[in-house]
Amino acid sequence: MMRIGYTMMTEQAGPRELVGHVVEAERAGFDFSVISDHSFPWLPSQGHAPYAWSVLGAAAQATSRIPLMTYVTCPTFRYHPVVVAQKAATVQLLSEGRFRLGLGSGENLNEHVVGRGWPSARVRLAMLDEAAEIIRALFTGAYVTRHGRHFQVEDARLWDVPHTPPPLGIAVSGPRSCAVAGRHADLLIATEPERGLLDTFDERGGAGKPRMGQLPVCYDSDRDAAVARAHDEFRWALGGWRVNAELPLPASFDQASAHTRPEDVAKTIPCGDDVNAVVEAARRFADAGFTDLALVQVGGDRQTPFLRWAETTLLPALRDL
Repeated sequence: MMRIGYTMMTEQAGPRELVGHVVEAERAGFDFSVISDHSFPWLPSQGHAPYAWSVLGAAAQATSRIPLMTYVTCPTFRYHPVVVAQKAATVQLLSEGRFRLGLGSGENLNEHVVGRGWPSARVRLAMLDEAAEIIRALFTGAYVTRHGRHFQVEDARLWDVPHTPPPLGIAVSGPRSCAVAGRHADLLIATEPERGLLDTFDERGGAGKPRMGQLPVCYDSDRDAAVARAHDEFRWALGGWRVNAELPLPASFDQASAHTRPEDVAKTIPCGDDVNAVVEAARRFADAGFTDLALVQVGGDRQTPFLRWAETTLLPALRDL
């Protein structure tokens, strides 16, 4: 049975609201939760970007059962991998072993703020490869020194080390990233139900490991309102990874998606209260071989109605997949 998760989307809600939402998600019966890690929203209409790691610390204390995970953190530009290792170990301790560290090569939208430029995808993946190795080494509690191509680490050590290190997830989008995931990941992360990515991950060392997807939905009893909200806040998602990783500002995504129509968004994102539409969209991930699926409810102020609907209607239907 595919596990169903809830997404704390930092781009569309403030920090206190996000913590409240994950408490509700735990109560509703979601199997796990994930959180995005952004310095900017995708579109100005989303309007938020709190610091995900502070939210995680608060969520770890406010919940007792639901697993937590970054979906995803980039450990190569805004954050040095040593800092990511320390943060992840601390959240694992605060949550008493409920944390997984999802890593990715990042988007220009979030990483440009430190002024280090935005190299090619090949270079970004090489940086991720090196960062994952450093993080793994630090999770042992030993002193770590590395003089690599991209990162310098001098006598680093974690002094508060969890008995069980956080499992590593790595986001993939093609063969090169699948190779990095195969070397380092305990689980694969992808946003599209592409069986080819999973097969490549298996070939590169990932056979038998979990694989997690993500599905945006826009629940509302008024379907027209749901379509309008999905178009207003989530039309950026139709650009695809090659576009979304490169644009630098919310205004860039606003301009790039200016000609995307509401009906185009509705073809991609289940809108309204038709539970069968969400089930069929989720089935594509199950059929591709995904073991975990994190749902994103579009609209920061529409989380509570969605979570009530999920508890009574959606989650029972998804359990039958």
